[in-house]
Amino acid sequence: MRHRLRHPLAGGVARVLRLPPGRHRYTVRPVCVPMRDGVELLADVYTPVAGSAGTVLIRTPYGRDGLVAQLTAGFFAAHGYQVVNQGCRGTSGSGGTLDPFRQERADGADTVAWLRGQPWFGGRLALWGASYQGHAAWAVLADPPPEVVTAVIVNSAHDGHWATHGSGAFSLEEVVGLMDGLGHLDVGAVKGLARGVTAGRRLRPAFEELPLVRAQELFVRTGMPYADWLVASDPDDPLWRDMRLGQALDRVTVPVLLQTGWQDRFPAQMIEAFGRLQQRGVEAGLTIGPWTHVQTLTKGAAVVMAEALDWLAEHLAGAPGRQRPGPFRIYVTGAEEWRHLDAWPPPAAERVLHLQPGGGLAETPPPSSAGPTTFTYDPARPTPAVGGRVINPAIGGRRDNRTLEARPDVVTFDSAPLTEPLEVLGEPVVEVVHETDNPWADLFVRLCEVGRGGRSVNLSDGFVRLGPDDANGTVVLRLDALAHRFAVGSRLRLQVSGGAHPRYARNLGTGQDPATSTDLVPSARTVRHGEGGLSLVRLPCVSPLPPGPDRATVT
Repeated sequence: MRHRLRHPLAGGVARVLRLPPGRHRYTVRPVCVPMRDGVELLADVYTPVAGSAGTVLIRTPYGRDGLVAQLTAGFFAAHGYQVVNQGCRGTSGSGGTLDPFRQERADGADTVAWLRGQPWFGGRLALWGASYQGHAAWAVLADPPPEVVTAVIVNSAHDGHWATHGSGAFSLEEVVGLMDGLGHLDVGAVKGLARGVTAGRRLRPAFEELPLVRAQELFVRTGMPYADWLVASDPDDPLWRDMRLGQALDRVTVPVLLQTGWQDRFPAQMIEAFGRLQQRGVEAGLTIGPWTHVQTLTKGAAVVMAEALDWLAEHLAGAPGRQRPGPFRIYVTGAEEWRHLDAWPPPAAERVLHLQPGGGLAETPPPSSAGPTTFTYDPARPTPAVGGRVINPAIGGRRDNRTLEARPDVVTFDSAPLTEPLEVLGEPVVEVVHETDNPWADLFVRLCEVGRGGRSVNLSDGFVRLGPDDANGTVVLRLDALAHRFAVGSRLRLQVSGGAHPRYARNLGTGQDPATSTDLVPSARTVRHGEGGLSLVRLPCVSPLPPGPDRATVT
């Protein structure tokens, strides 16, 4: 038998992360779990010596031993839960070959069926998982077995097609980085994190390569299905059948806790899941903190894991009393405070700001004679992505956008400096009256806060891929949800550009498939302000927009 915190760094890391300390000693024993096709998956069963309050299943590609296992499976075992920490197919010594995400539905069902027959299993099961592990939990919930009484899912999408092609453009940086990481799971957690930090530099040639399919042979480890994901843009393609798990949201009846960060990749999916569960009367909780994907389980670990313990105590262990004050818990950036809400979005008053010629952003519409703003997008020099909701910790999150905004293919519109704080909670909507001489075009819009010193920090984005049917006219973009207080003296800034590469694969400007084409054609863009239409942004505000001049001084 092995005992808790076997990894030499685990105890120290747990203290640095301020994880709630566990008091239970436990044993660990390996088991083999047979799948329907004869493949055996390895798992470790963590059993508290003094008895368990229920069983937690974690299905993971991140290793059955080592730091990650001890900070997840070991953490819950130290708090009195029996934990089954299972290596996904083709990882952690388990048999078979890893086919990312596609195999988890069948293997998860077979694992629960195996658990059902174990004499040490008490009959009540909780699911826990972050990122890939969270998808594995959704895969079990797609056909929820009766033993599952609750689930806690962190930073994960229930729809693989949405994560890959949902914007209308291929998520190039994410998929190449994902395949790079999954193709090198054998290097261990610490080296894997280092590879993630250096991915932007190492993989840059893959992002610039055309046609996109060539990245499979040049940069992606053999066996990873990069090319398959790239060409399967249709959500009904059979490739996605076992990766689109939205049916879980229609079938789950047990309480589900969802946790993510405002700058993670997946808050839109988790907000959707929370809303659909609430509409069906299923008990659900959603926490959104001020974190990126990785920060959720580093800076946010103390919050996330303490909440998970409270949720499991109530819904798995059967502790009396309500453990969670409210269903929706959010962190309001700028205000730097947590709030509990009954639903999302909260009641808000819409404030409309109009884009002005010369770079202004004001409540008063420009005159009907006002001229447009123009820029040119050139796919040979694609507008780069800076920060935002991406998984890679080295390039995502909130960043200084000033270098990006100095490019000629990015136009910006600023409000006057605020004389009172302004809180925006919800999803801003941008309406761009847009014209292009080439209908094969994209639009990327971004809401930023410009501080007194001129630093422009991204808060919320929106992207759309256009074509001959919708490239000219009013284009409506729904931006990412946010909860932010703009400070007195700061300005709101709206960016408009033709892309954010490689977060979204560049639009070649030809209508040809970028997976197999190399032709590039630029596009000349026009944003109308008065003559030809009014471009504007609609803000869900919980405080009034302060008065001020219609035109800001742009620095």
